[in-house]
Amino acid sequence: MASLIQNALELIKVTKHYGDGSNFTNKVALDALDLKIKRGTIFGLLGPNGAGKSTTINIISGLTRKSGGSVYIWGYDQDKYPEMTRSCIGVVPQELNLDPFLCPRDALEIQAGLFGIRKADRKTSEILEKVGLSNVKNAYSRSLSGGMRRRLLIAKALVHSPPILILDEPTAGVDIELREMLWDYILELNELGTTIVLTTHYLEEAQKICDQIGILSNGILVEHGDTKFLLNKINTKVLIIHPDKNLNEIPSFPSFIVSSLRADGALELSFDKTVVSTEEVLDICRSSKVSIRDIATSEPDLEDVFKLATEK
Repeated sequence: MASLIQNALELIKVTKHYGDGSNFTNKVALDALDLKIKRGTIFGLLGPNGAGKSTTINIISGLTRKSGGSVYIWGYDQDKYPEMTRSCIGVVPQELNLDPFLCPRDALEIQAGLFGIRKADRKTSEILEKVGLSNVKNAYSRSLSGGMRRRLLIAKALVHSPPILILDEPTAGVDIELREMLWDYILELNELGTTIVLTTHYLEEAQKICDQIGILSNGILVEHGDTKFLLNKINTKVLIIHPDKNLNEIPSFPSFIVSSLRADGALELSFDKTVVSTEEVLDICRSSKVSIRDIATSEPDLEDVFKLATEK
């Protein structure tokens, strides 16, 4: 069946209502969410606080019951095959929920046992080596640093070799060195075929790592697509012009160009690239007697996409 799978995850009209038990319209966490995540991709699920990201992750992982809709994990209906769907995913939670009196080696061995993996088939040492915990494999979890605990959570999620790995804010509170190590390993897993689903508030990180992006706002999927496609939807372009001489005031520009003077003396011009070309903007500058020493451009990034999507 695995060879026929196109979508690692598929959510169809998934809703989640929170209420007092008799009236389930008090709070709508997810509103008829349709979402497809292709097999083998790195998918970033983004959104402001309270948008429904954690609810979505918890429904997929079986920790929260949905109010309606269907969830398919690796092609299996979550309602019909709960054990099979759980075996197809590894979840790395945001909270550092570890037994303080277990060492990493024992934590992985117990986790593998819970998934019914025979001792001969376990990869405890290999996984600990990959996440950089071999040298502390016998230390109590309570003695590990926050970064090491984060690595241990990832290691626990991988003991049953799931085809889908879900990461909820994997680099929250992690230093730069550890963050790079974690991403290197996650990219390695993805190259080996693992589908990665992650939530993060680091938009620059998501833009760099993710093949596809989904943006939630108030329980609704407001944007979804390839990262490059979403970036290309932003029509605003910014020219940063360094003049030969300091400008005492900003020249008068047409209404379709938004101008401002930066602290370093550069002239910043924003415009819709579907309305006017870069060359035309430069011609307008020259006609306004702006002598150009140097030019830089600023292309749209994921933060621009995020702001536009969540302000709708």
